[in-house]
Amino acid sequence: MTVIVRFAPSPTGKLHVGNVRAALWNWLFARKEGGRFILRIDDTDRERSTRAYEEGIKRDLEWLGLFWDETFRQSERFGEYDAVAEILRKRGLLYPCYETPEELERKRRLQRARGLPPVYDRAALQYTDEQISAFEREGRRPHWRFRLSQKPVSWNDLIRGETTVDTASVSDPVLVREDGVYLYTLPSCIDDVDMGITHVIRGEDHVTNAAVQIEIMQAVIEARGKGAVPAFAHHSLLVGADGQGLSKRLGALSIEAMREDGLEPAAITSLLARLGTADPVTPERDLMALAAGFDFARLGRAPARFDPADLDALNAKILHAAPYEAVADRLAAFGVSKPVWEAVKGNIARLSEAARWRDIVEGEIDPVIEDETLTREAAGLVPDDPLDGASWDDFVARVQERTGAKGKKLFMPLRLALTGEARGPEMAQLFPLIGAEKARARLSGRRA
Repeated sequence: MTVIVRFAPSPTGKLHVGNVRAALWNWLFARKEGGRFILRIDDTDRERSTRAYEEGIKRDLEWLGLFWDETFRQSERFGEYDAVAEILRKRGLLYPCYETPEELERKRRLQRARGLPPVYDRAALQYTDEQISAFEREGRRPHWRFRLSQKPVSWNDLIRGETTVDTASVSDPVLVREDGVYLYTLPSCIDDVDMGITHVIRGEDHVTNAAVQIEIMQAVIEARGKGAVPAFAHHSLLVGADGQGLSKRLGALSIEAMREDGLEPAAITSLLARLGTADPVTPERDLMALAAGFDFARLGRAPARFDPADLDALNAKILHAAPYEAVADRLAAFGVSKPVWEAVKGNIARLSEAARWRDIVEGEIDPVIEDETLTREAAGLVPDDPLDGASWDDFVARVQERTGAKGKKLFMPLRLALTGEARGPEMAQLFPLIGAEKARARLSGRRA
């Protein structure tokens, strides 16, 4: 059996860490098993779906390295959905309901008041022809519900283990709205059957939905005369570092925002691949290496805590270890040369920060003079170009011998004058890049 998985975002918003984690785990599993990863665009909500969001989702996935083997839009398959819906209507599995939203809410309130679960009472199945005619004369149009078996549905969840949901505990789901628009469930079930999806990997908030969808898929398979119900794996959800939900912070946690903030895609995939597993989170640029280690047995059941500070730390580790060749194309946009990169990479958390250090060593700065006597003395001790890796230690030794300054009182005034910064990369590496002429000018207090 060829493993076939799908990631099915709705193009009604931006991709964020919560849903990209599901995309990543689907991709990793497919690649480990030599299978296929399908990108399905769930755009049946034509009012809210936009091509701009769709393109943004694709751009984010490509940036992360999650390339798909096939993609399609649900909006291109309405004919398929219509055909199956008609069969389900004829078999009595899809039945019309005429209650208004207000009437349904009133029923739910009464059920709660009586201590009963707010499950739809299937009153529509008892409509007489006269009642239906009366509703239609009022101008009411029906919404369509799927008739569940009201029996337990069990499956062996690849993460949760043996799972059972009694469909008598849930309402018959609305599959088609009054205006004829399909809700998520029916198109999704038809697509999963038609595309031969073998595994559905998604958040645990869909566990109850799985029982409903298994029954709908079985009906679709009977209508189609072929297909199979996929295996399910419901993973834990992400929470913030404080244990609270991420819903109010998703704007800041969009993949687009992270890209614009200068995060490396490998930092995001390295963290999300291991978050919620028994494995340590380590930086990994190679997605196939992450795929090789993917294992449902390693996935935990507890909510996984997402802390942006962990992402920042991973990002810094990835950059600190990155050879120039791995980032050369992007550094070129900042005008950062290989010597500058090698000098500063150990002290930056974002690639864009390399540009600031390029400006410091190659451009002009206003030196910070903390000890004018020491720095003016030091200006006369700067060796001639070309400076090299040993020049800094020789220079500092001469300044110490001439002035008697030691430790922080020696190093800090020199660093401030030469870079304008109290912290940063090793001066032994920056000194040759600054060069003798700029060094003398800066130590003398001149802008250079």
